Amino acid sequence: MPITPTPKIWMNGRLVDWADATIHVGTHTLHYGTGVFEGIRAYETADGPAVFRLTDHIVRLHNSARILGMDIPYTVDELVAATKETVASTGLPACYVRPIAFYGYGEMGLNTMPCSVEVAIMCWPWGAYLGDDALTKGVRLKISSWTRHDHNTMPPAAKTTGNYVNSSLAKVEALRAGYDEAVMLAGNGLVAECSGENVFVARHDRLITPPLSAGALEGITQHTVLTLARDLGFEAVCDNLARSDLYIADEMFLVGTAAEVSSVSSVDDRSIPCPGPKTLAIAELYGRVVRGQIDRYRAWCEPAI
Repeated sequence: MPITPTPKIWMNGRLVDWADATIHVGTHTLHYGTGVFEGIRAYETADGPAVFRLTDHIVRLHNSARILGMDIPYTVDELVAATKETVASTGLPACYVRPIAFYGYGEMGLNTMPCSVEVAIMCWPWGAYLGDDALTKGVRLKISSWTRHDHNTMPPAAKTTGNYVNSSLAKVEALRAGYDEAVMLAGNGLVAECSGENVFVARHDRLITPPLSAGALEGITQHTVLTLARDLGFEAVCDNLARSDLYIADEMFLVGTAAEVSSVSSVDDRSIPCPGPKTLAIAELYGRVVRGQIDRYRAWCEPAI
């Protein structure tokens, strides 16, 4: 999906014009992939735009940086405030938000310790990542030939730019084969996640989503959906899934900030009932929660300035 420019981008402590938010071709992270980032959404609410689980996302950004040994020069509170300022500067009722921390220009080579750390936050309007009809029509999945990297290769707990080479290879392979998205397996054959979403499978009246130990990113939307599912009275757990569990799922859906809640209609051309009743119930509640319509979860919606 093309990016639609908005007026300002926050870079290293101040808002700059969209066209002026540039970096040098010698930027370290451009060469080595040593950056960390987040995907966040601001939703339209009755009180104006609010950023969903903003603080949790910025905490994860800092945790990803810690795993890389990167020192972000701004606190969580400072980046939360900067994100709200950037969202407000767009004038949009809702938008997608991309904070990124990366090693800048001035040092080259694999040693990151002498490198400066730069931080930017950009916002733009972005629709449903897997399509506007992904909930009702469902998406077609393919098991990828690319294995999800493991904990001693590229730490899946860190949302790092370099990690997403693995995801991009899987996504493009699936699209070229005529599917919508790829399922990635860990080295031991267990289901990890899709290229950019966590997986939920309904089997034996339980909802199951793979844990971090299987190579899944510890998703904030995943945590949100686990909470909502349990509040709806469903048994929802983090547990291992085999490839065959997907083929015989009672229903299946994907979750992520960009994808929100998206049904799955097939895996490797095996049909999955779609959309399932649990999927629809969770998606309906999720849509209300992110827009600040339910008091119980309103603390997750952080108003922009």
